[in-house]
Amino acid sequence: MKHWVLAAQGVVATLFMVGTSQAQVTPEEVWQNWQKLSATYGQALVADQVVRQGDTLVVTGMSFSLDQDGTKVDGSLDEVRFQDLGDGTVEVTMSDTYPITMAFPGTDGSGDNVEIVISQPGLSMIAGGSGTETSYVFDAPTVGITALGKESGRTVVDIATTLTGLMGSYLVSTTGETTMLETEVEAQTVSFTVKGSDETGTFDMTGNMAAISLASGGTFLGIDAMENMAQALKDGFATDTGFSFGAGSYAIDVMDGNKPTKIIAVNETGSFGLSLSEEGILSNAGGTGVSMTITGANIPFPELKITYGEVSYEFFVPVSASDTPADFGFLTRIVDLSVSDEIWGMLDPTATLPRDSVTVIVDTKGTATLTMDLMDEAAMTAAGDAPPGTLNALEITTLEAKGVGMELTGSGSFTFDNTDLTTFDGMPAPTGKLDLVLKGGNGLLDKLVAMGLIPQDQAMGARMMLAMFAKPGEGEDVLNSTIEFKDKGLFANGQRLQ
Repeated sequence: MKHWVLAAQGVVATLFMVGTSQAQVTPEEVWQNWQKLSATYGQALVADQVVRQGDTLVVTGMSFSLDQDGTKVDGSLDEVRFQDLGDGTVEVTMSDTYPITMAFPGTDGSGDNVEIVISQPGLSMIAGGSGTETSYVFDAPTVGITALGKESGRTVVDIATTLTGLMGSYLVSTTGETTMLETEVEAQTVSFTVKGSDETGTFDMTGNMAAISLASGGTFLGIDAMENMAQALKDGFATDTGFSFGAGSYAIDVMDGNKPTKIIAVNETGSFGLSLSEEGILSNAGGTGVSMTITGANIPFPELKITYGEVSYEFFVPVSASDTPADFGFLTRIVDLSVSDEIWGMLDPTATLPRDSVTVIVDTKGTATLTMDLMDEAAMTAAGDAPPGTLNALEITTLEAKGVGMELTGSGSFTFDNTDLTTFDGMPAPTGKLDLVLKGGNGLLDKLVAMGLIPQDQAMGARMMLAMFAKPGEGEDVLNSTIEFKDKGLFANGQRLQ
């Protein structure tokens, strides 16, 4: 299953790649470019007949197939025409619809598979450039994609997607076994429906998004080179994808037995990104302006409402062994998270706690030295529970938690001595400090005691712990704390704890 997703994307990319250039390209070179790109993804692209008819190369009975790790992908087009426009560019036209079938490991003809049909009436496609660097541009008023997921001959998932105002560009450059790809795609709107069913119930989802944008690029090697991902990264394999969208709305109906649940949600923006190279993996995703309402038999009140201003994350980790430290980082943001009064009513019926929104932000970065390649499956398996490297430094640039009348903020940085694994029970001995400020902590304890959630003696114990680690700051109910590691010891506000 290592490559089937990449290969399936390649099938679609191959059939959408279109563009312009000032250089010269012939119909035969464009057809050969398609075949080379397919081979990059491990696909076989063949045709029943390839014939020159005047200024047009006519390819009939075209089919593409992939058999990788037990996953099989098959598709076909009745006809593709490559017309020489006489100015160094080639116009590509093809059948309005074409099918793709995907069959998964461990199944037979009646087993698990996905049947996909892509329709693209009115698709305008122009190719230009040269045989080794071919650029494409495309424009389609409407593109439709339907997919039926079947299990033992029974349809369990039915997906239909429609894109409007689709346009973009595509660049393919080949040097030997290396292929470089650059893609930019935009769509005005995307609407979709997803229907599913199993023995326990049904699932029905509808949705739409506006202002779709996709940009991707990468350097790809031959399919054989991809069998060893760690080596492929050293040899130059890299990929980078960014996806974003604007306002959207979604409705989900779930029937679990005889119990219905309905979810309605809207968002302002959303995004997703993923890149992989010898330097590391970068992943990020997020959404803004989200509001969600849930009703159903499985919740103990009429409806649940959740809103937030932003939820996002980003992380970067190195993947390749090196003698020198490499950067890593992690960021998560939950901003202005609010829930409906029904939830507050269950937790706090007397409205003792402030019902302000919750914000949590954690932003860290540091360096680590890897002693093995994270993409080397054999090496990672052989290492067992041994760590793949050493932690050198950690910086907490932002720490913020705010809500229910309390606010905690902090920042700090540490370095680590990996030759000392005894002082702190197997952890590399740290040096550095973390500065913290807590506002409203005692007030929150008072409210929790008044609500009966915390007994008075436990609250007293918590205050004693705070007194050990913190000291009064400026303003009412403000505590400051400096947690410091130095001289192989742990200190709080200058007092040694270990």
